[in-house]
Amino acid sequence: MTSLGTIDKAWAGLPPGNAVTDPAALLRDALPINQPDLQDLQHELEGTSDDVRAKRWKALAKSTRRIQGLLGRKRANILNSLPDKEQSEASTLLDQLDTYIETLASAAEREDRDEFLNSRRSALACIGNIEAMLVGEFPFDIPSEFANLPRLLGRATVQITTNKGDLVAIVDGYNAPITGGVFVDLAKQGFYDDLPFIRAEDFYILQTGDPKGPDEGFVDPKTKQVRTVPLEIRIPEEKVPFYNQTFEDLGLFKATPVLPFATKGTLGWAHSDSALNDGSSQFFLFLFEPELTPAGLNLIDGRYAAFGYVVDGFDVLEELTASDKVLKIRVLEGENYLKPHG
Repeated sequence: MTSLGTIDKAWAGLPPGNAVTDPAALLRDALPINQPDLQDLQHELEGTSDDVRAKRWKALAKSTRRIQGLLGRKRANILNSLPDKEQSEASTLLDQLDTYIETLASAAEREDRDEFLNSRRSALACIGNIEAMLVGEFPFDIPSEFANLPRLLGRATVQITTNKGDLVAIVDGYNAPITGGVFVDLAKQGFYDDLPFIRAEDFYILQTGDPKGPDEGFVDPKTKQVRTVPLEIRIPEEKVPFYNQTFEDLGLFKATPVLPFATKGTLGWAHSDSALNDGSSQFFLFLFEPELTPAGLNLIDGRYAAFGYVVDGFDVLEELTASDKVLKIRVLEGENYLKPHG
């Protein structure tokens, strides 16, 4: 059975981190785009979190007015960077964004935390929608040696239905096209239906995908062999992922993946202790508190592939144990990005 193996539990020796832990922010940062003006707006908005927690309302009022001015100055540049066919919709979204930021400024002046958070969430969703319009062709070629595997050339939204309730997750094929493609392919086939969860490694992951019967994974009906998946991890400085190499192998001891294990509900692909490329169908949900395992400094980044994040259903995630099971995984959006093997 594939698993996380035996990982040193030296959590206390890890240095403190300041990683992004919001799955929506992680997904925005992972988009293959380069639009500094829009991304600056995103990061300025996300950067208000510390002031919100500390209730520094004067600082928040100043920040939101600065963000409002930044949007006014950069709006034309942002709009002109988009494809012509997207500019009308983007203009509407930028109008909405301006309204949300005005509401943010008003909420900061009135010290209304709930309205501030709701408006910021809406503003960031606007930015995320515009950023998605900037994504062009798939950003890199997948090595030909993996041509026999399905690939996800974009993002897919999936609903993981368990006996405790539903989780909604985003699978990121831009940065993990093979891992994400195999997962979505198996979900579409109903492979995960009625499979139990497995607790592993002192309750910091929840794993499933071990098929019923003697098989070690998914058996390809064409080859009659277990289909295996390479370890696939991408870092920001590289245009393509690394395959079947850990960060330790590469000497990248402090690197942070584009898709880090930085939040509860990170989707990870399992492999055995003895090989990096023998994962077939088992995946896990990361459960450990990110404060104890900061991205780029924990013991999972660079050893296992993350391929997406739970974005809804965290109350359900908190309740799941090894006594529970997956009832079904359904693809809600993005099925068109799944390309068959060969």
